[in-house]
Amino acid sequence: MTGTANRPLRVGLVGYGLAGSVFHAPLIAATDGLALDTIVTSSEERRAQAAGEFPSVRFAASSEELWKRADELDLVVVATPNKTHVPLATAALDAGLPVVVDKPVAGTAAEARALAARAEERGLLLSVFQNRRWDNDFLTLKALVDAGELGEVQRFESRFERWRPQLKGGWRESGDPEEIGGLLYDLGSHVVDQALTLFGPVTQVYAEADVRRPGARTDDDTFLALTHASGVRSHLYVSATTAQLGPRFRVLGSTAGYVKYGLDPQEAALREGRRPGAGDEPWGAEPESQWGRLGAGESPLTGGGTPVPTEAGDYPAFYTAVEQALRTGAAPPVSAEQAAVTLDVLEAARRSAGEGAVVRLGSGQPGAGA
Repeated sequence: MTGTANRPLRVGLVGYGLAGSVFHAPLIAATDGLALDTIVTSSEERRAQAAGEFPSVRFAASSEELWKRADELDLVVVATPNKTHVPLATAALDAGLPVVVDKPVAGTAAEARALAARAEERGLLLSVFQNRRWDNDFLTLKALVDAGELGEVQRFESRFERWRPQLKGGWRESGDPEEIGGLLYDLGSHVVDQALTLFGPVTQVYAEADVRRPGARTDDDTFLALTHASGVRSHLYVSATTAQLGPRFRVLGSTAGYVKYGLDPQEAALREGRRPGAGDEPWGAEPESQWGRLGAGESPLTGGGTPVPTEAGDYPAFYTAVEQALRTGAAPPVSAEQAAVTLDVLEAARRSAGEGAVVRLGSGQPGAGA
């Protein structure tokens, strides 16, 4: 980008609900070289909340107001309900602005690829916020796999489970197909992206999607079985109805397995108002008592295996990479094509769950993997 070498890149954030206020705004503000310039929200309550934390931020009541002063910005972040992602990202690109879109970037892979083509035609960055590539446990597992510590990986089990027997309400649970809600497209976006990043393209998908809670209108207990072209099988669980939580990861290889319980601490820290780089505690670190274990023929529940120090989680790395991509032209941290490949799998899973059948995908998924 021209004319930006000696100043922070100015960011407009569209939306200040959960995603905007808990994840994007704090991470943008914590990134050297980025400045949170404008927040788009019509809610007076949310404006007051944002002004309390970011006193110098400006506000806009609508995205249209933002596009009118596009020349005052260097990046737009879309952190709004899922059904608005494509139209808002399209409008930002048409206004000449690079875009980061919260996951899922779209409701279909075709929409994601059309958006990617639009960005490429305009020579603009388009990236998707898949923050859980920078979870502490995922970074640790990726390092183990890359180093061959498990031998040849045979099965990858990933669980993102919660115990929420009561509905929270809101668009994610409305059951309206236009909202692109439900756990398959919410937490499923994360676990599928992680599986693709670790083990590459998928050739077939089997899924079970259930509606368990009274009054629920969309999936809240979903399982996916993926067969990767590499031969690895991924078993992925996303649920709001799990009374006893399983391990976050259980990965079985030809020489060893790795088991890890608990969730990365960064989301909880952000929700509590803690910020990267502030305070004395290292960001994204967890105590030794929560480390995963590596071994063979033993049970981690009885102390078997060797404790593996968990790497520090690093959500700030996403926006650091975005800032560098804008300044240098480097590839974005998560490409729109990678997000489209994730949607290929999610669409196949929805079809599989509906038909009760295995869905086969083409072997060529060029965007899969890191």
